[in-house]
Amino acid sequence: MRKAMAGMSGGRGGGRLKPRLEASSTKAACAASSSTKDELKTVGFLMSTRKKATFPATFSNREGNQPCLNRGRAGGLCGQGPLGAALAARHLADNISLPFACLSTRPTVRRSRILFVLPAILALSVLLAGCGAPGTIHGGGTLAPVSSNTPTPAPLPPVKFPQDEAPHQDMTEWWYYTGHLHGTDAQGKAHTYGFELTFFQTLRGSLSPYYAAHFAISDITVGQFHYDQREGFLPSSVIPAPGSTNGFNLALGGWTMRGLNGHDQLSASTADYSIALNLTDQLPHAILHNGNGIISYGASGFSYYYSRPLMAVTGVINDHGTAITVTGQAWMDHQWGNFLSLAGAGWDWFSIQLSNHTEYMLYVIRDSAKRPVSVFGTAVAADGSAQEIASSAIQTQATGSWTSPVTGGVYPSGWKVTLSGSSAVEQAMLSLTPLLKDQELVTAQSTGVAYWEGAVAISGQAAGQAVTGEGYVELTGYAQVPSGSQGGALP
Repeated sequence: MRKAMAGMSGGRGGGRLKPRLEASSTKAACAASSSTKDELKTVGFLMSTRKKATFPATFSNREGNQPCLNRGRAGGLCGQGPLGAALAARHLADNISLPFACLSTRPTVRRSRILFVLPAILALSVLLAGCGAPGTIHGGGTLAPVSSNTPTPAPLPPVKFPQDEAPHQDMTEWWYYTGHLHGTDAQGKAHTYGFELTFFQTLRGSLSPYYAAHFAISDITVGQFHYDQREGFLPSSVIPAPGSTNGFNLALGGWTMRGLNGHDQLSASTADYSIALNLTDQLPHAILHNGNGIISYGASGFSYYYSRPLMAVTGVINDHGTAITVTGQAWMDHQWGNFLSLAGAGWDWFSIQLSNHTEYMLYVIRDSAKRPVSVFGTAVAADGSAQEIASSAIQTQATGSWTSPVTGGVYPSGWKVTLSGSSAVEQAMLSLTPLLKDQELVTAQSTGVAYWEGAVAISGQAAGQAVTGEGYVELTGYAQVPSGSQGGALP
């Protein structure tokens, strides 16, 4: 099941992507395929309510085609990109006849059992490559809850622990960790690292769950950034029955992520680095954003969202064959719901952990012109109490920029963050400085997006006192996966 992608681990340069066949006249190809279909019918996971389907057709959620939210961590998991290619190829491999679907990547298919469909898969993928915008689902209306086909969503149930730590039956879900690690090797040399480990779960129709995972190490001591990715289908049995109190237990390609009641374990590896970490929540409970843990995106759906913003970390990092005992702190996010990704949009996300034991989550969602359309944040006091920060009290200003040599994307680099809320915990003036300029992930083979996810150092004032801190910043929507990148592979 493992799908480690060659060339995606290692420092910058090691992360460059393989070339692929490019389609010629893809727009004409899509138009030609559209004229051959008078009606697009529901076939397993491929659904449309439109009788005269205009291609590109894309993969839908469990309730029909819906608009997307924003191109974020799972931006390529909508209906095109690696997932779209993998879904089409998987169904072709299973001899299921389905309408044409525009694919933005070319799948790599195992020779066993499905050799006879390989030419058809490759021809279809190359012919229709580039149709439409990757990561979008065409259609209108509002997202209904999974259990209802009515246009008016039913009231959403509240977040419940430990039940909601486990995987859900919603369209999109992820478990996300970032953190800072410090250790000393046997020769007495100090080492500092940042890390990211994220698992994505995507459900589409009657297909088995599709998983993707990203693992990154920012080796601050030597000034290098390394990352890798995994993807594949897993049996439906990996999702526990609703109401499970056993937390989450995720595994993909040798990487694992387990957690229950704020006691979590992470394990992942690249060619030169591996981690085996234990994390313990230092706050009395998880933090529910927006007060109740439910964030509305209007017509684009909803997301449940909670964090464990202060987790103590102990464990071992293996650095080029040398085992180093590390300690540090991490941030954990869990989001799920019936939402997808909107082409061209993106977000700036900040996790801030200060020396006065205050934490902040800040979210700036942008439209395709990079204009803020939604700003929200949460302030967490030392006792674990949380307050929502008014959008008008949140200001973020980039202090520099960095241009990716791989994607050509121009990312903000360095920030001034000003919080001017009504209470002391909502007041801060902070400077965020990237510990490495280049912390970009190009995930063509798993989620189909390019994004910057990086460790930052923090200094400034909070509640009138001088503070320092550590954090992570995520930037999406500033770059696109290069057109020559190879697409996803089948499990």
